[in-house]
Amino acid sequence: MVARFPLSDADLDRLFRALADGTRRDIVARVLGGEQASVSVLAARYDMSFAAVQKHVAVLEEAGLVTKHPQGRERMVRGNPAQLARARELLLHLEGLWKSRFSQLDAVLAEPRLPQDD
Repeated sequence: MVARFPLSDADLDRLFRALADGTRRDIVARVLGGEQASVSVLAARYDMSFAAVQKHVAVLEEAGLVTKHPQGRERMVRGNPAQLARARELLLHLEGLWKSRFSQLDAVLAEPRLPQDD
C-alpha cells in the first residue's frame, strides 16, 4: 500500500515521528509560511536550551520538513511544504480506504437476515 507513495516506510516513520512532538509541530508551523527563521530566533521562543531546539530542528530536517542553510553566522530554517503535502496525501489515501471499508460493512449489516434453522 505505501509503495504507491514517493516515500519509503522509513521516510514515513521519520516524518510522523517528527510530527508527533508538539514543539516540532510548532516549529514547522512557524517556518512553513514561506518565512525563514534562524535557529537562535526559534530557540528564544521556547523554554528550553538552544541545544534542545537545535536537536528538534535536526529531527525535522532529517524528516524533510525543514531545511537549514547558512546566512552569515546564522543557520536559517525554512519549511518544506512539499514534504507535508506528501504526509497529507498518505493520510487522505488511508482515510479513503477506511471509508470504503466502513461502507462495505454498512452494506453487509444492512442486508436482511435469514431466519436460522434450529
